[in-house]
Amino acid sequence: MRRNDLRDVNGIVLLDKPAEMTSNAALQTVKRLYRARKAGHTGSLDPLATGLLPLCFGNATKVSAFLLDADKSYRVKVKLGVKTTTGDTEGEIIVKRPVTDIDPDVLNAVLLRFTGSIEQIPPMHSAIKHQGQPLYKLARQGIEVERKARAVVIHELHLVGLEGDVLDLEVSCSKGTYIRTLAEDIGEALGMGAHVIALRRTATGPFTAGQMVTLAQLEAAAEDDTLETLLLPIEAALANWPEVCLSEDLAFYLRQGQAVFVPRAPTQGWVKLRTADRRFLGVGRVLDDGRVAPKRLLSGLGG
Repeated sequence: MRRNDLRDVNGIVLLDKPAEMTSNAALQTVKRLYRARKAGHTGSLDPLATGLLPLCFGNATKVSAFLLDADKSYRVKVKLGVKTTTGDTEGEIIVKRPVTDIDPDVLNAVLLRFTGSIEQIPPMHSAIKHQGQPLYKLARQGIEVERKARAVVIHELHLVGLEGDVLDLEVSCSKGTYIRTLAEDIGEALGMGAHVIALRRTATGPFTAGQMVTLAQLEAAAEDDTLETLLLPIEAALANWPEVCLSEDLAFYLRQGQAVFVPRAPTQGWVKLRTADRRFLGVGRVLDDGRVAPKRLLSGLGG
């Protein structure tokens, strides 16, 4: 596609990423459908994984970091008794152990151990960089390096079902949580080892699975020229944030980069900014002295 065929697109698409497709390939496919100049995703899903992948277009890329930092939820199937090099079905089997009858009380006690604030050692097959090189590239060369444990939070960890040697779990967690590592650690705690055989992201920040659209739906919308109807407004990513409405004068000064005093504004934290006529301006942060400072403003006033 020629560059002059591209157009400005602003908004968010909640893609139901199919299995066996990289997050970047999914992004590029949808970007081509929209003929969009600028787009980015908000945190990769492994090729094995399916589910919620927010794609940000145009000005929406200015809020993508907040979705990257948001809590996530997953549905994961974990096969006990088998460890692989990658922690999922894409790796080679390195350990096999017998799977004994699992005592429900023991299983629940183990899951409880992994609820709350825990530490994880990131897997070698991850995008974390070591001396400028992604760990997964080193892993493919048979190189393993020491990784520091990272603190993450597992808000909820529920057993949905147990069928033979497969656990079906629901997980709600903080950013930076590796579900493959969680599965492996649970398997080790049970004395059997484990790896992920299916993974689906069901929520990211304010977005849930019921809002997703498939590639097939997007392709059909491209044929019908109704793609715009599948775009969510940029501020949808900030649905749970407090809001500050600005008079015309205050909005003018804010757009010049100046912090402003706004009556009845929150006293701390991040806020979403609107003009008096409800147009979305961007995001700001409340300073210690109570002024609202602009942080990421949209180009122009559109949302």
